Amino acid sequence: MGTVIKRRKSRSIRVGNTEIGGDAPISVQSMTTTDTSDVEATVAQIVRLQEAGCDIVRVAVPDRKAAEALSYIKENISIPLIADIHFNWRLAVAALESGVDGLRINPGNMGGEKKTLKVIDAAAKRETPIRIGVNSGSVERDLLEKHGGPTVHAMVESALRYITVFERAGFYNMKISIKASDVFRTVEAYRRIAKECDYPLHVGVTEAGGLFPGLVKSSLGIGMLLAEGIGDTIRVSLTRDPAEEVRAGFEILRALGIRNVGPEIISCPTCGRCGVDLFAILDKVEQHALKMKAPIKVAVMGCVVNGPGEAKDADLGIAGGAGKGVLFKKGEIVRTVKQEQLAEALLMEMDAVEKEWHKEHNK
Repeated sequence: MGTVIKRRKSRSIRVGNTEIGGDAPISVQSMTTTDTSDVEATVAQIVRLQEAGCDIVRVAVPDRKAAEALSYIKENISIPLIADIHFNWRLAVAALESGVDGLRINPGNMGGEKKTLKVIDAAAKRETPIRIGVNSGSVERDLLEKHGGPTVHAMVESALRYITVFERAGFYNMKISIKASDVFRTVEAYRRIAKECDYPLHVGVTEAGGLFPGLVKSSLGIGMLLAEGIGDTIRVSLTRDPAEEVRAGFEILRALGIRNVGPEIISCPTCGRCGVDLFAILDKVEQHALKMKAPIKVAVMGCVVNGPGEAKDADLGIAGGAGKGVLFKKGEIVRTVKQEQLAEALLMEMDAVEKEWHKEHNK
């Protein structure tokens, strides 16, 4: 048996139709890169995120036009919509009036406690949750001076200060994030805030970078915290297509044995024995797998040395060869396939498994 992760106990909140915290599955979030006021483009991107498995989506609301677009966007999507607000409390209220499922604010840039309280009051009337988002770059001046910069202690004290403001107003429908752009500060800040409150935690490493640095930082930071039981919802921040953030998020959860949704794809790194264009085949299989729900293991191997032998625990797999390859199931060769038909043969088998899976789960 694998290691069982004991999750931190947190209170439960609801963002639209999705539960966060408590015993709910750890959800995967992303954020659109479109101009929010462009409803058609934003909806199209969110639909792609839904297809990739995204549980919750966030959109930037920089102006009144974007706030007014939110109601139209919400009508055309099926996952909870969160409005990301900075600097303008009126936009936060306008977003709530448009019917968003949640707000993400940094109370430190709302223009003072009185204006923050106006946002809290509007959210309370609609029973809409708020994420208090503290980043290393947004810590208040007095805390920077007290702690000598945006240290872990400064970030945690900032978050606790805002939590106190919300609680004094009788508002407990919130989740917390406390991010830095480096792994160690992020991890330590979450460890500390996890001991100070029982609110659900949105975990991620902010401004993580492009594909490779972003994946490495996020996998380390998010992975270490989740392995310690800390985290109720996650976002992998990448300077890439947001659908790749979703994919990365699920891969982190899968690697830790937390959520097994859709196929797990394993593949060999290739070597001089590989006689097929494994990169192209793997890309086809991975893209196809994004639309699947069946939790199967699929192997894409370059030669008969690696498959089916080393991939005998895979439910399905292919192994390339000179002009032809083999299709195997659970380590047993099913049939030989022409090289140019290897990918298609595997995709057909994956579709058959997916169809059976849906039959079983729709009874």
